[in-house]
Amino acid sequence: MDVAELRHLLTPEGLRLLDDLPPYDSQGDVLRMVAGLRAQGHSPGLVAAVLTQARLRRRARAKFGEFADRMLFTEAGLEQATRLSVAAVHAGRFQGAGVRWVADLGCGIGADALAIAALGLDVTAVERDEVTAAIASFNLAPWGNARVEQGTAEEAALDGVGAVWLDPARRDASRRLDDPADWSPSLDFAFGLAEHRPIGVKLGPGIDRDLLPADAETQWVSVDREVVEVVVWTGALARPGVRRAALVIGDHGSAELTAAADAEDVDPGPLGTYLHEPDGSVIRARLIGDLARSLGATTVHPQIAYLTGDAPAESPFARSFRILAELPLDERALRRELAARRIGTVEIKKRGVDIDPAQFRKRLAPKGPESATLVLTRVGGRRVALLTERV
Repeated sequence: MDVAELRHLLTPEGLRLLDDLPPYDSQGDVLRMVAGLRAQGHSPGLVAAVLTQARLRRRARAKFGEFADRMLFTEAGLEQATRLSVAAVHAGRFQGAGVRWVADLGCGIGADALAIAALGLDVTAVERDEVTAAIASFNLAPWGNARVEQGTAEEAALDGVGAVWLDPARRDASRRLDDPADWSPSLDFAFGLAEHRPIGVKLGPGIDRDLLPADAETQWVSVDREVVEVVVWTGALARPGVRRAALVIGDHGSAELTAAADAEDVDPGPLGTYLHEPDGSVIRARLIGDLARSLGATTVHPQIAYLTGDAPAESPFARSFRILAELPLDERALRRELAARRIGTVEIKKRGVDIDPAQFRKRLAPKGPESATLVLTRVGGRRVALLTERV
């Protein structure tokens, strides 16, 4: 979004038209809608602006639910914005630590600042991009305890601020930035703030662990089985004795596995009746050993994040599969087994083997009314295919 588009949108006519539009349908006749709006006398620029926002609002419902229908977005801002369910957890961390004023440096469209303000905390949201700062101002307008400033994180005034939240921008207009020194603000700047006040820093879940401070709490977060972020907490925002945490949010609510350090591994054991797939947050937090011990399970291989045992995992931190057959990882043998069982729908998972699941499924040519999950992995020193069904 550019300034001209924003000016079209932030008018009484633009906002009224946006709210009056029917729900955006990507399969609908967009050209006919454009023609209809133009026939009503709306300018081309305004029509383009409101239809873009209608499309973004529809996408944003996955992150913001019904709140998306009263917010404005940019493409990049929506992509990087924290899901509202996760932002609420972040906000609760500040509230629980007794913080009364939070600076959100690099606030984007204002998702985290919104959740913080909703808990009654004062929040100063700083955003360097002019358009994005205006969008954040709109989204935070209902909260009198929230203020948006256009500027850089490095130049923000922090006198009196109790804690800082940062979500460094990890891409520019055209590409993802791999070097943390190029992020805005840089990772060194973000962690440097921890010398003076508590901070929370949101990062991508695949960040190099060597970049994470050893004396902070690091929390990996997954939503609906997808790892969405890692957050580094310092000072009063970090929990005593916790250095590793895996937070799982889903239909069950939320659950968390915590530890003072990476968990000690468990020894591999023989295949049991069930295969357990740990949540990605547990894997990234290196808490698989603690999870295995809580389930009475072992690993299938020292370097592979699958567990096995004789009982299903009644845990939000793992999914279980009943093992129907252990087969050699051989295409001909697998084709015969699938045909004998009349399995036509095959979900393929793999760890520890160099196989393209989509191509492998195509070569298996499954046919029939039944379904199953095929897990390609290693057990001990063997490459195996485990025919399983979800529990």
